[in-house]
Amino acid sequence: MINCQLQEPTKNHGILFLENRSKQLKVKVNNKNDVLKLIGNPHTKSISNEDSWIYIERVLTKGSFHKLGQNVTKTNNVLVLTFDKYGVLKEKDFLDKSSINRLKFSEKITENNLSKKSFVQNLLQSVRSKMYQNRK
Repeated sequence: MINCQLQEPTKNHGILFLENRSKQLKVKVNNKNDVLKLIGNPHTKSISNEDSWIYIERVLTKGSFHKLGQNVTKTNNVLVLTFDKYGVLKEKDFLDKSSINRLKFSEKITENNLSKKSFVQNLLQSVRSKMYQNRK
């Protein structure tokens, strides 16, 4: 009888084994070309700084019986690399699932003036909803 163990089903997104690859990068030694060779193109670059690259790794797996088979995040890693003006790696930040949970986000709410409706739009929407309310 052959003893084989089933592999758990996973869904991968991003760069696999991001933590292992990030350990191979040395600050003030490696440059952009080394990073491109080792990891590949970044998922995104910072809006305010073109020399800040962001890589993502996410692995979802099926939950246990008490989770009713819903997807559960197994791995959620983010690597942020910052380069100086010469393209040399200046800073390396690796965030795993536990350190991401400790991040604090701003509670401020940004108002969007473009999505506010005018008086006429609100009036017409009210009339329309009253018209179609009696139809069944």
